[in-house]
Amino acid sequence: MSDVSRAVADVRHLLWFRAATLRRPRAVVVALAVFAVVTVLSATVPAWVTLDPDTISRAARALPAALGAVVAISVASAVAGGGGRELLARDPASIHPISPVTDHLGALVLAPLNTGWLLQTWLLLGFTAVVAGPSRLLGVQLLTLAWVVAATALGQAVAWGVEWARRGPRGVRLVRFGIVVALAVLAGVGATPDVRQVLVSGPARITATAIERGGATSLALLAGVVLVGGVALVVLGARLATLAATRMPRDEGQQETRIHAARTTPRSGLVTLIRIDRASVWRSVPLRRGTLLLAVAPGLVALAGGLLWETLILLPGLVASGCVLLFGVNLWCLDGRGMLWRETLPVAPRTVLVARAWVLAEVLLGAALITIALGAVRAGKPTPPEALAVVLALLTVVGQALSAGLRWSAKSPHAVDLRSARATPAPPLTMVGYSLRLALTTTFTGLFFATLAAIERPRPMLAVAAVLLVVSTVRIVRAARRWSDPEHRAAVVAVVAA
Repeated sequence: MSDVSRAVADVRHLLWFRAATLRRPRAVVVALAVFAVVTVLSATVPAWVTLDPDTISRAARALPAALGAVVAISVASAVAGGGGRELLARDPASIHPISPVTDHLGALVLAPLNTGWLLQTWLLLGFTAVVAGPSRLLGVQLLTLAWVVAATALGQAVAWGVEWARRGPRGVRLVRFGIVVALAVLAGVGATPDVRQVLVSGPARITATAIERGGATSLALLAGVVLVGGVALVVLGARLATLAATRMPRDEGQQETRIHAARTTPRSGLVTLIRIDRASVWRSVPLRRGTLLLAVAPGLVALAGGLLWETLILLPGLVASGCVLLFGVNLWCLDGRGMLWRETLPVAPRTVLVARAWVLAEVLLGAALITIALGAVRAGKPTPPEALAVVLALLTVVGQALSAGLRWSAKSPHAVDLRSARATPAPPLTMVGYSLRLALTTTFTGLFFATLAAIERPRPMLAVAAVLLVVSTVRIVRAARRWSDPEHRAAVVAVVAA
């Protein structure tokens, strides 16, 4: 117990430290207040909305899937992050006696600061409020919150277990093979209607049944059981985190010790910079893992669910907004201290910006095309308006994500070490703000094109796409001009290379 109490105290001190180093503490307080208000509204307002019985029945049928989605999001995000997000970055933490248990508890604290986790939790609270109604709302939402806590703890425990296996002998290959097999099995099971029910059976089905028909006593008992299970998973995760800490990160070590053969010198400075930036992305463990996950996971969901083209139009926005969060919102973090060297190269500042924007556009387009290709396997042949809508939505959301990344990178740079598999390009709350803004913009854009495709209006689609692309182009040009300003560029370099 002494180790646990010390870890809890260390987490408290780290949170105080992070709070004391915030650039805009008032904005953080406002953001946390907004999250709390939205959570309360999601958990209460739908219960008092008058709905027809068919709508309530559909919400009840969707409950097991919604419960399972929270678990899937928690596991996937934690595994991709190599055990969850860091409460303190690796380099500053190296001089402090931070135990693996403290690291584990800090990752649990930061788990809710994930857009996917937030959206799925708000959606689940809304579903349960609709099903429960005002009379059973308190007991049902207590059970729902207990499920969310247990799902988050399960995700962290699984992530630490995967990280322990990845750091073992031949662990990288074994984990990659296991992930491929698991994704293939899930896609196959999801594509079979009769077998698909297996994914939402067991605890999810029991919890959904209690939410739909359980009394106050049964809800309280089940919530207690789920919370006890969550505590056990927290303890298990702490143990697995301790075991993982005894092994060196193999992915990161391989990338930093690998020998790369020299290639011929390109003919222009732009091509040289593009080659350097492209290698920086694909040799970074968190960027490579995150890009592949965002490219493949939505495509497999579309493949398993047999989504139609009218729904596939929304996926490019989802993928682009997710990929730009990997490094695009803080583009210069790829350089780190090397940015001082980059500034001594005999190339124009605008050339540096064009190269970085080109590589980011490559990542966004490539990931979105993989997702669309996987979803197209079972979507059938698209109509001409649907095909046009997919292409225009892809180009438009990539332009929006690219222009947003350039603006935010110039306005709010951060010093980040992307060698760690758990690194993020900006602080957690900043990342949540970025992701929500991107998700709203790209989702509304996709919905607009999907609506025009459904009513077969290609000319308005072309007109809207032209306007949005022009707006994105103007913003990119402004960002290039701002980057060409030596004073502003010096300020960004000073922050990133610190």
